[in-house]
Amino acid sequence: MKEKFNIIKSTGIPLPNENVDTDQIIPARFLKATTREGFGENLFRDWRYDDNNQPVVDFVLNNPTYNGRILVAGKNFGCGSSREHAAWALYDYGFRVVVSSFFADIFKNNALNNRLLPVVVSDEFLQTILKGISTNPNTPIIVDFENQTIAFKGKEETFEINPYKKSCMINGYDDIDYLLSLTEDIKQFELQQS
Repeated sequence: MKEKFNIIKSTGIPLPNENVDTDQIIPARFLKATTREGFGENLFRDWRYDDNNQPVVDFVLNNPTYNGRILVAGKNFGCGSSREHAAWALYDYGFRVVVSSFFADIFKNNALNNRLLPVVVSDEFLQTILKGISTNPNTPIIVDFENQTIAFKGKEETFEINPYKKSCMINGYDDIDYLLSLTEDIKQFELQQS
């Protein structure tokens, strides 16, 4: 069983760039490992570090003003290739939620499969959060997973999530854990069929 998911209350890190693709999230040259650990150190590698491997001062992940477990991203986040490593890198870095007004479908599914919650909000609400974080980086964002709401500075929106994935994340299940949780139900069904 993995980490359970319910309410995340955290400050956010703004990344308003639109059309962020998976090669920007985790460059292809870092895809040599087959386990999920260690990818966070290379998250947004080409934006975080220059050619001399020095931190790029004005990149948001290098700015100590911003921190938290919620990444607030521009529209069309996770486009490009279907690499699952992008979700691994975000999760390994410490993010548990990514907020955007649109996610590429494959990225969205990869995120959900790896306990990273992609929250889709309206363009207007996204801009409200991005502006609010810029004005006051300490303003919390509250994601109520069970009720499927996201709140920021007194404003709230609902978001959609696949019911199966929601059940898995609330209970800390991966696909195998979910099937194992149904063992008694399966036994009862088999008994009724005999």
